[in-house]
Order: sequence, then C-alpha cells, then structure tokens
Amino acid sequence: MDEEGSFENRIDLAPLKDGVDRMRAMIGKVIVGQTQMVDLIMTAMLANGHVLLEGVPGVAKTLVAKLVARSVDVGFSRIQFTPDLMPSDVLGTSVFNMKSSEFEFRSGPIFSNIVLIDEINRAPAKTQAALFEVMEERQVSIDGHTYSMEEPYMVLATQNPIEQEGTYRLPEAQLDRFLFKLTLGYPSVSEEVEILYREVQRTSSALESIEAVLTAKDIQEYKNQLHHIVIDENLLQYIAEMVNQTRKDPAIYLGASPRASLALLHSSRAFAAIQGRDFVTPDDIKYLAPPVLQHRILLTPEKEMEGTSAEEVIQQLVAKIEVPR
Repeated sequence: MDEEGSFENRIDLAPLKDGVDRMRAMIGKVIVGQTQMVDLIMTAMLANGHVLLEGVPGVAKTLVAKLVARSVDVGFSRIQFTPDLMPSDVLGTSVFNMKSSEFEFRSGPIFSNIVLIDEINRAPAKTQAALFEVMEERQVSIDGHTYSMEEPYMVLATQNPIEQEGTYRLPEAQLDRFLFKLTLGYPSVSEEVEILYREVQRTSSALESIEAVLTAKDIQEYKNQLHHIVIDENLLQYIAEMVNQTRKDPAIYLGASPRASLALLHSSRAFAAIQGRDFVTPDDIKYLAPPVLQHRILLTPEKEMEGTSAEEVIQQLVAKIEVPR
C-alpha cells in the first residue's frame, strides 16, 4: 500500500467523504451545475466559516442556501435585510414579563445553526455592525449577558452586485469575517435546458425532495478530523507569502490581514478532507485563494476605473508566486 493509502487508513476520511458526497448528490437533485459552489460551502461549514454569495437575481443564491440547510438536520432561519431593519430585529431584545416582574430575553433569528441573510447589503451600517460579534466569536452580548451559539453555526449571506439603489456597502471589518466570497454566474445553455426540463417534469416543490443526510454530530466529528490533515511547513510559507504579496502589489490599495492567512490554512485543510485526502497540496491553496482573498482587499482607484476585478488581481498575483515542490 502506498503512503497516501496508509495515511487514509490511519485517519479514515471515508465517512467524511461519503457524507459530503451524499449531501452533494442531494443538492444536485435540485441545482443544475454550481458544483464548485456547493463544495466550497461544505468546505466553509467544516472550516467554521461564513459565506457571502454574490450574483445577479435568479441564479439560485437563496435556493442553494436553503438546500444546504435542509440537507443537514440542524436549525435554520432566514432574515430578509431591509433599510429599516434594526439590530434588535436580528439579535433579539429584552421583554418585560408582567408575571415575574423581570425582563426576559427573546432571541432573534440570528440564533440558529444555519442563518440565511438575504440581500445583506440592504441594511444600514448600524444593523451590519450587529453581526460583527456573532460572526467572529459565535456569541451575542446583550444587556450585560452573553449568549453562545450552538454548533454548527454558519451565516450564508446573499447580495446583488448590480443594483445600487437602496443598498449599502458592507464594512471591510464585516467582509473580513466571511471565509469565502463566491460569485455565481449564469448557467451554460445546456445547463439552462436541463433547468427547464426538470421544471417541466417536476410535480411538487423542489425543496420537498430534499432530505437531511447529515446531523450536527456528523459535522462535529468531521471537524475534529481536520486537526489531523497534514500541511507541510513549506505550504505554510506559501500561504504567508501569498497574503504578504497582497500588501505589496501596486494594484492593491489595502492588502489582506493575518485573518486571511488563517482562513487559507483552515479552508485548505477542510477542502483536502472533502476530496478524501489527509494532506494539503499547493493546488488546494491556489484554488481557494480567490474566494478567500478577493473580498479582503481594496483595489487602487486606477484599477477600479479600468474595470479590473479583485478576483482577476488575485489570480495574477498567485500566478507570480513560486509554487513549492
């Protein structure tokens, strides 16, 4: 048996890979294509991360989030962000109980396992700031009390990059709390034909066909295995060099913070695991660099005026860095 096989036998990632495959197949009953997005959402879930989904209306951003939630037997809540939404509408508030003559905390929709925030860029800065603590520390502090979230805990947020009226730019500190920013494009012609064919054949709601294939216990067991995923020291150097280059590149006004390095470390381990490997490769890191880094940098005004995207700049930057062997 080769070294890779002995590693797999010693750590045994078969249950993890099988669980991810079942979840991918379940979501694939409804979603056509978008396999990369589903894999990255699963990667984020195992890496304790949150995901920002960006795309024009109608490309199934909200549907994907719902399908992920239904595929895992955990709590789910949805929050529709609007310009008049207040922090208490998200976090909850203390209500006076006439019987006990005491204030009782009524938790808001942010208290769940998988939280879908639809059109996150429609709420003002005051409401956005309410998410800072819960996304980073998985807890909420209200009226001198701290309330912890149950594991697993994941925020899936959607936003439309085109519509500007009635929207607010997300604070950089909040963007930095998302592990991935995933951009959803249009389907190909063949994929769109398949979408139409499935709609013609469907006799009930798409969500009704989705069953939970994983439990909270399964997710926790998979997370515990990530500590055993091997990442060589030269790959740690590779990650550090990649993030450091974002601070030197002339096309970038503001580079990524050390949180980006940690994000690449944790996500590359999770991504290797769902591929059935107990070791990280340079290709894992290169593949994850755009979704991890593109929302953590600010381009120079000149590059923005040229219409260059952050993803393109990151891909060019990564291509210049020598890949460790």
